[in-house]
Parts: sequence; structure tokens; C-alpha cells
Amino acid sequence: MRHPSRRQALESSGAGFASVALGAMMAAEARPAGESLAASAPRLPARAKRVIFLFQYGGPSTFDLFDYKPDLQKLDGKPVPASLRKNPDRVGGVFSHCKDQVMAGPWKWARHGNSGAWVSDLLPRTAAHVDKLCQVRSMVSESSNHAPATYLMNTGAILGGKPSLGSWVTYGLGTPNRNLPGFVLLFKVGGLGGSANWSNAFLPAPHQGTHFRHEGPPVLNLEPPTAMAASQRDTIDLIQQLNARHSSARPGSAELEGRIASYELAYRMQSEALDVGEVSRETMATQAAYGLHDANKDKALYGRMLLQGRRLLEKGVRFVQVYNAVDKLGWDAHDNNEDYHRRNCAQVDQPTAALLADLEQRGMLDDTLVVWAGEFGRTPMMQGNKGRNHNPYGFTIWMAGGGVRPGIIGSTDEIGLRAIGDVQPVKNLHATILTALGLNPDELQFEFNGRQERLTGVAQSWKLIPGALA
Repeated sequence: MRHPSRRQALESSGAGFASVALGAMMAAEARPAGESLAASAPRLPARAKRVIFLFQYGGPSTFDLFDYKPDLQKLDGKPVPASLRKNPDRVGGVFSHCKDQVMAGPWKWARHGNSGAWVSDLLPRTAAHVDKLCQVRSMVSESSNHAPATYLMNTGAILGGKPSLGSWVTYGLGTPNRNLPGFVLLFKVGGLGGSANWSNAFLPAPHQGTHFRHEGPPVLNLEPPTAMAASQRDTIDLIQQLNARHSSARPGSAELEGRIASYELAYRMQSEALDVGEVSRETMATQAAYGLHDANKDKALYGRMLLQGRRLLEKGVRFVQVYNAVDKLGWDAHDNNEDYHRRNCAQVDQPTAALLADLEQRGMLDDTLVVWAGEFGRTPMMQGNKGRNHNPYGFTIWMAGGGVRPGIIGSTDEIGLRAIGDVQPVKNLHATILTALGLNPDELQFEFNGRQERLTGVAQSWKLIPGALA
């Protein structure tokens, strides 16, 4: 059998493929705006245009970092006060897994900035930016286990299978740069539970998070072999035309639409994605500020990811998420809390401060929302060999930039065990992030299996974190 050449095939069937391609384009225009990555205007006044989420994997002990508790020093080594043992452990048995012994940290504390907010000496560089931070000190989680709590922080549900925050954001707003994904992840070790933390789930496939490598080319196999480069565009066009014909016979198939979009995006990414990884093009002063050449390899790695994240934001990526972990443990200090927190703070402190300063210097902080959060906090009681257990009952997260009002919201009790003022579930954090971006949390919905799904769950079940947005 004699096989026609590519040119002959295109010439003999070009008219048919052209009509298929036209039909596909018209169908794309007819789809709701949220089902493509094309940028769309926010429904509400937007304070922020983009988000970088610094995920502190493993659960940092935030009363060792931001939430100063003088009574921890007074009660160090003593049993937990009876008044703090009354509330039942509905989520996780913190008392049954800890010693009945309060444990203070060895850190020194000082007030910083015009606000006079307390920060421990573990985070001296971040402390210089404390007047930019909106600290929410009364966050609570619905799980004391890593994977469910990480799912909750990323998807709004403790079980996998729901779209992630980044996917919802790009579904609602698209992305300004069609040559890059709208939602990018940077990590060496991702959150426990894996890709379900950045899945698009039932949302259209283009809203899946894309993992960029933090060293070398951001995406492997992106550059075509030299011999094929000249014909690559023609090859992609033919593949897309065949895919469009296949899709036209199967309308409404999100997987097929996602495949078509992924082929085209992969082709367009060849120039801009490779450029994102070229952090060597930054000035030596910038590289030094992020700690790229520091002897502490963990700091250098995290600094590189944050600098790469800033470059992605500059190029129009809507949502960037960076995980700090360099091993499977991260902040998870069940033993030797002091060593774990010194190690992790030495990793994240300088690069985090550099990111805030860099965004501000470039005029990007005003419309970039920076979020710093783990999946839960840790207990003020000792576990194991001077460690701390998981604590979903009260912990601190902070936000900066993007229309956020600096200050302190909420509180925990005198030893940092439970949130006692302005208690904030994760759905309220998600609603606040969406609102900052100009999205109405109740209107951002997708019908799946006969019901309207939302990041924030049942309509009107959330509240904005009071005072968080300017």
C-alpha cells in the first residue's frame, strides 16, 4: 500500500479539516468563559490579580513563630491547666498522644515594625516585613492528619477528588498569558496525598495544576529535536485537526477538550517556559537576596523556587504554589521541635523576606496576594522527645499584598492550644482569597453529578475573614 505524504494528505482533505477547525473554534467561543484559560474580567472589584501560595508542609508550630505566649514560659514543664482541658477533642486526640506537660520553646521574642507585632528570633528577615502581614491567629482545621488537612487547605474538602484552589481561580479568571499554564506548582516534595492537592477534578482539564521543575528546564522534553523543529507547527496543526474532528463527534467531552488544549499549550510553552527557569538572568544582587548561592542548600533551593515563582507571576501566571518541604517531614516535629523549626526557618526566612521585598520593589505587591500557611499547627504540650503533635484547633496563617489590610485577627488561648476569638475555618480563608481576586464564592460554581459544586461548599456557609481586606 502506498502511503500519501503529509502534504498530500493535507491537500486532499484540507477543506474538510478547515470546516472542522472552524467548528471547533466556534464551539470554544460558545462555551462559558470559565471553561477556557482565556482571561476574563472578575465579577467583583478585584484587589489582587494573582496569587502565590507558600505552603508550609508538615504543620509549623506558629506560636513558636508569630503567636507570642508568655504563659508558655511560666507553665513550662507543668501540667496543662484544667480550664484548658474541658473542651473535647472532636477532630484529633491531642491530649491522648501528648504528655500532660506544657513545653515552651527556647526562642527569644521581640516587637517589630510600627505595629509592634511580636515575632520570634527564628524569623529575623520576615520580621522586617511584619507591617505588611495580615496575621490570622485563629485558624482551625477539620482534620489532625496530614493528607486530609492538606486536602482541606488546598481543595476545601478533607477527601480527595475535589478541584484545588488554583484550579477554581483559573476556572473563574483564566490567565493573561496563553503561552503558560494558569496554575503552576514548584516543589521538591509535594503535599501528602500527592496530585489530588492540585487536581482540577471535575473542572475542565486545562485547569489542572502543572508541576514545573525547580532545577534545569522547568518542563522536560519541551524542546523538539533539531531535525523535527521546522515541521513541528505543521505536525501540531494536523494532530489538532484530527483531534477536533474526533471531538466534534463527541460533544461535551472535557477530556478531549483538555487534550486538544494541552497539545497547543505544550507547543506555545516552548519559548516562555524555558525562559522562566533562567534565574541566572537575574542580577547577582537579586540572586543573593533570595539566597540562591547560600551554603545552606535547602535555603538555596527554596530561594530558587520563590524567585522562579516571581518570574512566573511576572509573565502572567495566575496562581503559583510553592511547597517548602525538602523531605517527607517538612515541619512535622514529633520529636525535637527545636531542631526541626531551626532548620525550616533557616530555609524559608530569607527567601520569604526577599520575595516580599522584590514584589514591592517591582510594584507587584499591591496586586499580588501572598499566602503563607500550613495544614494545621502543633500542640503546646510535649510529645515524644521534646516534640509537638498535630494541632487542628488553633494556628496562624498570614497574607500580604493584594488588597490585604495588615494587622492581627483572632487569637488563641494563653498557651496557643485553641482558637478562642474570631475562629476561622478554612472555607473562610478560601472565600477571602476568592473575594480579593474579584470572585464571588457562591457564584463560582460548577454543576457535577446534578449538584452545584463550590470551593467554599454550601452557598452562604462561609464568611469573609473580618478586617482582612482593605
